[in-house]
Amino acid sequence: MTTFVQLTVTGLANGAILALAALGFALIYKATGVINFAQGAFLLVGAYTIFAAVGFGLHWSLAVAVAVVIAVLLGMLIERLVLRPMIGESPVAVIMVTIGLASVLQGIVQVFFGTRPQRMPVFIPTGGAQLAGATVPTERLFAIVLAAVVLGAFSLFFTRSRHGIAMRAVADDQQAALTMGISVRRVFAMAWALAAVSAVLGGLLVANITGVSGEVAGFGLIVFPVVILGGLDSIPGTMVGGAIIGLLVQYTAGYLDGALSQVVPYIVLVLILMVRPYGLFGEVRIERV
Repeated sequence: MTTFVQLTVTGLANGAILALAALGFALIYKATGVINFAQGAFLLVGAYTIFAAVGFGLHWSLAVAVAVVIAVLLGMLIERLVLRPMIGESPVAVIMVTIGLASVLQGIVQVFFGTRPQRMPVFIPTGGAQLAGATVPTERLFAIVLAAVVLGAFSLFFTRSRHGIAMRAVADDQQAALTMGISVRRVFAMAWALAAVSAVLGGLLVANITGVSGEVAGFGLIVFPVVILGGLDSIPGTMVGGAIIGLLVQYTAGYLDGALSQVVPYIVLVLILMVRPYGLFGEVRIERV
């Protein structure tokens, strides 16, 4: 029972981080139709930005605020200079641009910070907490709570705020949104900015657990099974998909084989594409041909 509780908490914590990263992926796809393969690089940039800001002597809360501001500017800059000129191009061309963008961002990080792993300054509570008779890391519980708060805030944003409702309108029908006076280009920029913000918070949590290194971007690769499982255009699907993938990985590592746990997300990816290609919560689109 102790092992089960520990694996469950760890899996939910990893799933919460994955959900944050997948949220940005789903935001961009839902608003713009772009499949963003640079989301893992956004995690890396967010983690190193916070690391650098703390290194300059800023309090961790100010460091996170600075990272969020930089992430918003970076997201809007990428949308304006890189993605907007690609409007009307083939989906394959846009995908290749995002793959190239990921390489560029990772290269820039390596130029400034090198490839040597760094230890993230400790500002998330550490130690252990008793839960159902098992000792679980406090930072894992903190990750679950923080991710839940952020995802809840995003949910309120989409359902209650004017800008959130505008983003949903553009996602449903761009032409209808234009006739209602909604700026589609502004919504596109907002989607990239919010995706970058969610990546900053996800990168913060990953770096606190694993350290600041290129592995942070690698963690973002598991985002793809999460969004495919939950649905490419589903915000709630990212939460469910993240929890499922996180738990499957930990249960497989704890009860079966650690090496097998690394491929479990991609096995799920293949199975869900074969059985339900739109994901658990994705919108099924029927087109006349």
